[in-house]
Amino acid sequence: MLLFKTLVAGLLPLAAALPPITRTGKYLYDQNGERFFIKPQGRLAEQTADNEEHGGFPEPDSYIDPLSSKDNCTRDLPHLQELGVNAVRVYSVDPSKNHDDCMKLFDDNGIYVLLDLSLPANGSINRAAPSWTTALLDEYMRTIDVFNKYDNVLAYSVGNEVVSRAVNTDAAPFVKAAARDIKAYLRSIGSNAMVSYSAVDGDSNFRGGVAEYLTCGNDSVTIDLYGLNNYAWCGSSSVTASTWSNMVDDFKNVPVATYMSEYGCIEVKPRLWQEVDALYGDTTVTDVFSGGVAFSYFPTSDGYGMVEFGGDGKDVTVSTDFTNLAQHLKNVTTAKTPAQSAAQTGSIECPADGAKINASSKLPPTPNKAACNCVNDNALSCHVISATANDPAKMGALTDYACSLLGQANTSVTCENISGNGSTGVYGSLSFCSPEVKLNYAMSSFWETDQKATSCDFGGNATLTPNTPNTQASSEVAAKCLANASAVTTPSATQGGPSQTTGVAPTAVVSGGKDAGSDGGDKKDDNKNSGANAVFASLSMVVLAVAGAVIAA
Repeated sequence: MLLFKTLVAGLLPLAAALPPITRTGKYLYDQNGERFFIKPQGRLAEQTADNEEHGGFPEPDSYIDPLSSKDNCTRDLPHLQELGVNAVRVYSVDPSKNHDDCMKLFDDNGIYVLLDLSLPANGSINRAAPSWTTALLDEYMRTIDVFNKYDNVLAYSVGNEVVSRAVNTDAAPFVKAAARDIKAYLRSIGSNAMVSYSAVDGDSNFRGGVAEYLTCGNDSVTIDLYGLNNYAWCGSSSVTASTWSNMVDDFKNVPVATYMSEYGCIEVKPRLWQEVDALYGDTTVTDVFSGGVAFSYFPTSDGYGMVEFGGDGKDVTVSTDFTNLAQHLKNVTTAKTPAQSAAQTGSIECPADGAKINASSKLPPTPNKAACNCVNDNALSCHVISATANDPAKMGALTDYACSLLGQANTSVTCENISGNGSTGVYGSLSFCSPEVKLNYAMSSFWETDQKATSCDFGGNATLTPNTPNTQASSEVAAKCLANASAVTTPSATQGGPSQTTGVAPTAVVSGGKDAGSDGGDKKDDNKNSGANAVFASLSMVVLAVAGAVIAA
C-alpha cells in the first residue's frame, strides 16, 4: 500500500535503496515532490481462516510469513511486475525469521512494503475486550526492530479492522494509543516510516466517525496513513452508482493521507476492475485518496486470490482477474496535483466524547513494562505456571474465572484494576500489563481473601511464590512500582526486561460486586479477611490515582 512511481512490467535497474516517501498534509510525495499513489497488491500466504462476517479480510488462525522465502519472492516478482505494482501489503510476518533476501529483492526492483504489525490469534488488539499492553507493544517493537534496517518499509500498520461495528468503537482509543506509542518508538530509533491503520467499511456515520477519531488532534497521536477496506464497487459501475462519491465526502476533511487498503469486489466474476480507472484518474477520488491495494495476490479461502500455485509451489497460474487488473493498472495516469509545495497542512479538532462514536478522547497510558514486572515479582503471591502462560485460550478463561470468584468473595477488591474502558476513558493502572500479570493479579487478589493454599491452585494452573510477601510489604512495594508508571512517554525496547507471554485478552473482565455473583461469605470471616484485603485495597487507591494520568488525544 505504498507507492513510489509507476512501475513497468520489466525489471527496474538495481538501486542502492529506494527513496523515502513522505506525507505533507493529506497527500504522499516522492523525493521530487510529486504525488505518490499507492499501487500495491495485497500479499499474504494461504492460511486457515475464521470466516466470521465482519467485512474485508477474514481473521486468520495461522499464517505463513510471505517475506521469509527467497524462492517464493523470486517466483512472484515477475507477476507483481506484470501488474505494475510499486508496493505490497503484508499482513503478518514472523520476526524470528530472516527477511533479507525478499526485502532486498523488492527494494532492488522498486517495491515498497506496507507491513502489518499484528499477528493472528493473540497478537493484536482484541475488539471484544480491547487493551493495549506491554506484551503487544513488545511484539510490535520486535517486528520493527527486525525491519528497521530495510529502506523500503513505507509504513507499519497497528491494526486491521479492530473497530468493526458501532458496538465496538470503544476499541478505538486502544488503536490510537498504539499509534501514539509506535510513532514515538519509530522516531526514537530514527525511522521515518509512517504509522497506518486499515478500517472496515460501513455506513457514513460509522465510517466517517472512526476516521475522524483516529486522525484528529495532535500529530503525535494520529494515524499517518489511513486505509479503508472497501468492496462497494462491483462489476460495471461508476463513482456515483458504487457509492464511492459518498465515501469521498466522508473522507474529504481527513487531514492525513488516505487510501483503499483493500478493494476488489467478487460479486461479479471475473472482476472487471473498472474502479482502478477512477481510483487513479478521477479527480473526485484522487483529490482525497492516494491509491489502493487490490486484494489479493495469494489464494484465499473465499475466492479473492488472483493466482494459483502448482503442486510443487513453483508454478504460478494467473487468473482472468489478474489479467484484467494488470491491463487497467498499466494504463493509469496518476494525478500530479497538488504539488508538495502547495499542499495544505493542519489538524482537525476532536469531537466531543460520544458525539459520533462511543470512544473517549482519553487514551490508555503507554504500557510500562518495568512497573508491571515490579508489581508481578514483588507484590503478587499467586502466579500462573509457565505451561499455562503459553496457552492464550486457557489464560483468558482463567482470568474470567478468577475475576468471577473475586466478585463472589467478601472483598472490596475487583478486577477493575486490570481492565480499561475506552468509552469512559478510565483505565486501571495494571490495565496495560501483559495477560500473565493480569491473571496473577486476579488470582492473588482471590488468594488474599483467605490465604489458603487451595485458593492458589486454580486446577493446577497456579502456584504460590516461594517467598510470599506479607500484605503490608506488598502494599508498599506496589505503590512504589506504580508511582511513576504514567511518566513513561516513549517506549523502549530494553525498558524493564522482557514482558510476560503474549496472550489473548479474556472475553470479558468481570468486575466484583453483586453483579458478578453472590456477595456471600460468612460475616464472621470479616476480620480474617480485612488484613489480607489491605494490600489490594491500597493497590486500588494507587490504581485510581494513576488512572487519572491518562493522555488526551
